[in-house]
Parts: sequence; structure tokens; C-alpha cells
Amino acid sequence: VLAVAGTHGKTTTASMLAWILEHAGRSPGFLIGGIPVNFGVSARNGSDLFVVEADEYDTAFFDKRAKFVHYRPRIAVLNNLEFDHADIYPDLAAIQTQFHHLVRTIPGNGRLVVNAGDASLQAVLERGCWTPVSRFGLDEAGTGDWRVILAEPAGRRLTFQRDGQALGTLEWSQTGRHNALNALAAIAAADAAGVEPARSIEALAEFRGVKRRMEVLGERGGVHVYDDFAHHPTAIRLTLEGLRRSVGNARILLALEPASNTMRAGFHVDDLPKALAAADYVGLRSSDGMDWDPHDVIDKSGVKGRPRSRVDNLLEDLLAEARPGDHVIFMSNRGFENAPRRFLEALG
Repeated sequence: VLAVAGTHGKTTTASMLAWILEHAGRSPGFLIGGIPVNFGVSARNGSDLFVVEADEYDTAFFDKRAKFVHYRPRIAVLNNLEFDHADIYPDLAAIQTQFHHLVRTIPGNGRLVVNAGDASLQAVLERGCWTPVSRFGLDEAGTGDWRVILAEPAGRRLTFQRDGQALGTLEWSQTGRHNALNALAAIAAADAAGVEPARSIEALAEFRGVKRRMEVLGERGGVHVYDDFAHHPTAIRLTLEGLRRSVGNARILLALEPASNTMRAGFHVDDLPKALAAADYVGLRSSDGMDWDPHDVIDKSGVKGRPRSRVDNLLEDLLAEARPGDHVIFMSNRGFENAPRRFLEALG
């Protein structure tokens, strides 16, 4: 079993890893919390290798341990760690305890692939680790035995290194520093499973992304429309920054539905204005269950925008604001009342 854990990037990294193994002829099984476009399904049986998206959410009402303590992986990726799931965990330390439970389940002949730049993960390992660790990071950070260099700002061209030795260059369709790290983690995990990095890089050149992870829905009248699952300020910020580097000075219009329990309760409200800063317009869906003022968040972001309780009104605002050349991205971890496709259809 190869498990991919972390607050952000689990679905994308697990999809990359499964595709690398498939491209290498290993025919993996997988269980992923999204639909990799290369496969068209979120789960299947396979060979003796199985890739699982390892979620830290509780297992069941009668078992409050994180789901991933049941998986017993031989190889595990730890992408990053922040506070989330406030309906389950009281603080970050409680989540770190669950991550350490996961670390303890990995055998001594296995492999941990860990983000070298994440202090919360380092604190987990300092509690005790009995498995060899490979560390990965951006070259500019100067950490990790596995490193990635963005050869151009948007991240569509990447160069990989291990222990200072060049492994190859990737040109692909994905963007952003976060996806560069996801790719590096997948390459390092695949290496632990016996796939040469050069072959992994070849596979990622054909990686087509994941449904609802910066999914390109289409273009109408010069307006480009995307659907994304981001629902945590860090993921929102990284996704918007990646899009900004890709589109340059073109306008970015964001429609955001803060639907997770943690976001609605306001645990991350102080981080949200900064997360929105890369956008040019924000349509924020408000609700009676919010414990914070969406007007205040938009004002603090410095971005033009307006909260709306009804999706119909939010779409009307977006349609009035959009013009040729704009990039409109919808973000929600729920259905958003099918707003992305309704908007695309309304464009004509």
C-alpha cells in the first residue's frame, strides 16, 4: 500500500502516483477522493500495489481515529499539515497525534516521503520515527534530498534533482508551486516502489489532472471557466497564485463557497483576506450558519467583491462583471448548486 496524507494535495498527488505506476506497467489499484482524468474513475482493483488517499478525518461515529491508521502502508507521503476539521479535532496538536499514529504503522523496511519545509510535519517526526525518510522541497528553500526547480514562473516547466544530481525536466499542463511539490512527492514515492525517476517524469508529461482540481470547464466569448475543490485559505491562496503566474495580468474572478465546517465556523477567517488577494473580483457565498462577516473579509482583502446568500444572485454579479480575457474560477468542497456549469452555459 502507498498512502498519500496531508491537509492539501492528497487527491492530486495520489492521482499522479497512480498514473506513474500505471505508465510504468505496474497496473496499481487505487482509491482516490476525486477522479483522475487519466483513469476516469476514482477507484479500482489492480496488482499488488495499491495507492490510497489517506484522509485524517475520523473513521466512523464509533471510531474517532483517523481513517489512515487502518491502511498500514509500506510507503507514505506526508505532504503538509495545518489545522482543519474543527468539527473533529480541537487543535493542530490533536491532528499531529493522529499523523504520528500513521507514522508508527509504517514498517522499518518501508519509506516515508515528507515535505522538508513543513514545521508541523517535522514536529510529528520528532515524536519518533522508525522508518527511513526521504525529504522533498523547492530548490529555492534549500531543503530536502529531493528538490524541484520551477524553470518558469507558472510551473509548467520543472527540473528535478536528487542529492544535487539532475534527474530530468518536465513540461506539462499543470501549474503552481503546490503542483510542483505534488509532482516531486509522487516521483519520490514511486522511486521507493521501484520506478526510476526518469520514467516518472515521462508519465507526468501525460498527466491530465483531476476533476474539480483547477479543472478547465471551457471558454465562452473569451471568458475562461474553472472548477476547483479548494476550501482552506492555504489551498485558495496557492491555487489563485498559481493561476496568476499562468495568466499574467489577465483578470481573475473568484466565486467562493466557504462550505466546510471549519470555514463556516470562522477558524480560518483571519487568513482568508490574504488568500483572496491574487484575485481581481470575489463573489463570496454567504449563509446564515457563518460565524463571521463576509463583508469584512472582502474589505480586508482589498479586492472588489460582494457577498451573496443566493447562488442565482452571485451568478448574476459574475455575468455582469466578466469580460473577454477574464479567468473565472469557482471554489467549493460541495456542489455549489452546479454554479460553474450554469455560469458557463449563461455565457452563451
